[in-house]
Amino acid sequence: MRRPGLFIGVLACAALAYIGWNTLRTEGPGSRGPAQGRELPRFAVPLALSDLEGDANVSGRACSVRGPKVLNSCELAKRGPVVLTFFAEPVARCDDEIDQVERMRARFPDVQFAAVAIRGSRADLRRRVRDRGWELPVGYDRDGAVANQYAVAVCPTITLARDGKVVQTLLGSQDDAQLENAVRELQ
Repeated sequence: MRRPGLFIGVLACAALAYIGWNTLRTEGPGSRGPAQGRELPRFAVPLALSDLEGDANVSGRACSVRGPKVLNSCELAKRGPVVLTFFAEPVARCDDEIDQVERMRARFPDVQFAAVAIRGSRADLRRRVRDRGWELPVGYDRDGAVANQYAVAVCPTITLARDGKVVQTLLGSQDDAQLENAVRELQ
């Protein structure tokens, strides 16, 4: 007598065992963002409001992709401490965090603030940037490659760096005091 249910059950258990084994042996950033002390992952993406089209460049040559239509992590890091906020479209709590970061920029003129929108509609993103009055550079990660480099799994995710090295990554919404304290530690 054949038992197809038994075969499928054994197959499912084997698949789960493999996934568990693979997860335990894989060393990676997980959803915590890049490791503290690690070099800020390199990328270049089109600025949301520009007419530049294309996917993110996360290769070793990303630092050489520059210009007025590009958000480049290497360029940001060269100018000073960096606060890089990742958000998804459209998620209200993420947009609220960008509003908060935007307001904070004036208090920290030596810090490079930028945001990266992950996937979503670029037309909607452009409208949102204009409607909310965001003046910080907002990059568009059309294919999600930058989000993968930074292990973004929570919206918002804020990576803070100094001297080109990751200092910390904040996961989820931060209140004004938490974010201000984290930015102050960069200086």
